[in-house]
Amino acid sequence: MDALHTRNDARWPSILLIVGAGVVSACQVGKAPAALAAIQADLALDLGTASWLLSAFAIVGALTGITIGVAVDHVGARFMALGGLLLQGGGSAIGALANDAPLLLAMRAVEGVGFLAVSVAGPTLIVAVARSSDHSRAMAMWGTFMPIGMSAVLIATPLLDALGWRGFWLVNAALLIGYAALLVPATRGIPARMVPVRSIARVVRLALSASGPWLLAGLFAFFAAAYFAVFAFLPAILSERLSVDTRMGGQLTGIAVSVNALGNLACGALLSRGVAHRTILLVGFGAMAVCSIGVLSGALSGALVYTASIVFSALAGLIPVALIHSAPRMAPCPELIGATIGFLMQGNNAGLVFGPAAAGALAVAHGWPTVSLLVVSLATAASLLAVSLHLQQCKARTRPSSVRHPAAVDEL
Repeated sequence: MDALHTRNDARWPSILLIVGAGVVSACQVGKAPAALAAIQADLALDLGTASWLLSAFAIVGALTGITIGVAVDHVGARFMALGGLLLQGGGSAIGALANDAPLLLAMRAVEGVGFLAVSVAGPTLIVAVARSSDHSRAMAMWGTFMPIGMSAVLIATPLLDALGWRGFWLVNAALLIGYAALLVPATRGIPARMVPVRSIARVVRLALSASGPWLLAGLFAFFAAAYFAVFAFLPAILSERLSVDTRMGGQLTGIAVSVNALGNLACGALLSRGVAHRTILLVGFGAMAVCSIGVLSGALSGALVYTASIVFSALAGLIPVALIHSAPRMAPCPELIGATIGFLMQGNNAGLVFGPAAAGALAVAHGWPTVSLLVVSLATAASLLAVSLHLQQCKARTRPSSVRHPAAVDEL
């Protein structure tokens, strides 16, 4: 093991570089919504076809999350993180050359696989790099990657105007490939192979036979569905309620999304002080339920709607860090942390597919206030799962992690 693991003062720069890999990957999620209108005009796409550009990442993640997680455990988080960055960079570069929808959609799917690889490998790398006493703060830093990356793209729309969507895709490709080169020395010394897995199917069965991964995946699914049921449509809502154009609505939404990072960091501080995961999750889901009523009911002024959306985003930021922080402990065994995080991300992406679709259907049929009922229902169900997760964590604390799943290590 090199100096990265032996010098305490060298760890935080490495952790920040790993977080940065997540940030540049999150930019790839946000670039499609930002450039959607330009792509539609250039390729003459109808709205139905264009919408697949938005959902490609989520569908890939909903189908392949645990498979990517097993790959992280099998070949090592470092290899998967670097490969994920390069895969996204290649997909973005080829996508910039697309003259029709099929090629562009195919490259979005390729980018989605790369994004998922980085999303699952990142926490596993941080567990390997950070001291155990720093895990809460380090995971909180990792949790900021999505709001920072998404909001950066939404706020950077003037660059999109200057370069066009193809130029924007090429800039992102260069950023991703360049960042992969930067990450190589930062992660040198982490074992290239973590678990000598003989059967991927066997590992998947082990991960799915424990209740912990299911609880985490379910919680993340409810969280993502509730969050994106509101934020997928927030630019349009703000444009209407504040009487601003759609571009300004998007930039205001970008600011609200960035506030989510404050919740991520606050969660790390709370976990470091011993606050229970259950408490953090109940506060986060409760705030999402209450604030969604303020955003969607139509009873508040435009300024108060925006205030409610910021509070919604900030307190929702408590949730993903608490869930990711729980993953190492709730894994069937330490060697299956990647598989557990992969399953968690699979739940996240399933929620991302369901939430906006269900919210859009309800809004069209019955109006925005009914969407708040959807969010309240999701938050209530998630709160019940949070209590179940707490009971599982209490059981896990009573025995060493090595015996959490007695047959797990023997079967790897």
